[in-house]
Amino acid sequence: MNNPNAQKAESKVFLFFICAVSAMGGLLFGYDWVVIGGAKPFYELYFGIADSPLMQGVAMTTALVGCLFGAMVAGALADRYGRKPLLTTAAVLFTVSAIGTGLFNDFTLFNIARFVGGVGIGVASALSPMYIAEVSPAGIRGRMVSLNQMTIVLGILAAQVVNLLLARDTSVTELQAWNVAWGWRWMFWAETLPAALFLLLSFFIPESPVFLRLKAGKSKIPGDSGQAELRELFLSKYSRILLLGLIIAVFQQWCGTNVIFNYAQEIFVGAGFDVDGMFINIVITGVANVLFTFVALYTIERWGRRTLMLIGAGGLGLIYAILGYCYFQQMTGVMMVALVVAAISVYAMTLGPVTWTLLAEIFPNRIRGVAMATCTFALWVGCCTLTFSFPSMNAALGSSGTFWIYASICACAFLYLWRYCPETKGKTLEELERELVKDN
Repeated sequence: MNNPNAQKAESKVFLFFICAVSAMGGLLFGYDWVVIGGAKPFYELYFGIADSPLMQGVAMTTALVGCLFGAMVAGALADRYGRKPLLTTAAVLFTVSAIGTGLFNDFTLFNIARFVGGVGIGVASALSPMYIAEVSPAGIRGRMVSLNQMTIVLGILAAQVVNLLLARDTSVTELQAWNVAWGWRWMFWAETLPAALFLLLSFFIPESPVFLRLKAGKSKIPGDSGQAELRELFLSKYSRILLLGLIIAVFQQWCGTNVIFNYAQEIFVGAGFDVDGMFINIVITGVANVLFTFVALYTIERWGRRTLMLIGAGGLGLIYAILGYCYFQQMTGVMMVALVVAAISVYAMTLGPVTWTLLAEIFPNRIRGVAMATCTFALWVGCCTLTFSFPSMNAALGSSGTFWIYASICACAFLYLWRYCPETKGKTLEELERELVKDN
């Protein structure tokens, strides 16, 4: 006779396995997104673009353009072919990009490889949290989706550590020559191992049960069978949740925290640190990012999504207001690092994981694929505009004015979330659909 407890335990282990495999897309997303920051000083010298701001901008943004493309096509392809094949495709793109980026000696081919990796990020960022939400029970769905954010921050930390270990002492001519010839290549090549593992394991996970029901036309929700099209998102009954999804997606970027990862050099040098201190502080922020994402795993089902989103918006607004004042007073040293780490910590336990959880929960089964892709596309548009605007804002307003702008954005988001963000914890996806979708 089968032991029910043993079967239940096996079921939990298998659920964790398939969610962890899907979340490897997040790991590679985090690594691929951040690794270029450490490689930047060296490949710029190799390709002879150290004195060309335009070409530097091209190299830094090619992957972001790929992210936009990947996010744009992910939803329609996932609804047509399934979630699993798209996760496997993302793994292939990550593997090809990791090898090619470090291999190519031509700047154009280098950027093509970065674009391919960006497409992988766009696909994985849309599909991984959606897949996890669709296979997880309601009572632990938030925690399981937060695994995706955990792997993202682990990928970020891994990239920061790899960059630190591979960047040889730049004061020694011979070691600097190694950095320029080979160091930046190995920073990208280090991604090959987890990418190949993701590719292998993706063949052992099942298809999402929600997709299988939709494909078979056997969903229990009336009118929920078949493949959704983009125009359906703009039906009036979906307008409220679509607007909510777009706002929280863009706000996750425009809260300003990600500029700390993308422009850590400018931020920490502006706070009075030399290059060695900058690299150490970058790793410190990465460690804080991981630790407080663990906090999110234990609070998301206890405190709820809405509470954490409000804590994130309000907490970051306050920290940025103080940080702006400190820059205005030209303060330097440990106080500045503490405020930056505090901002990363608040983000890591709130807006970072909860945004992905909400996006995976609030949309009906029928339109979830195309809706997640649309919101992820909006998120990456937010990331691009944030990345492009920071240098200009920082030059025009100074660090103080820039962080005060971010504080104002957080304050506005807090008021919107207070009014419109629902609580979704403990509810099935079908229950949420009945509550959030209103037919006219």
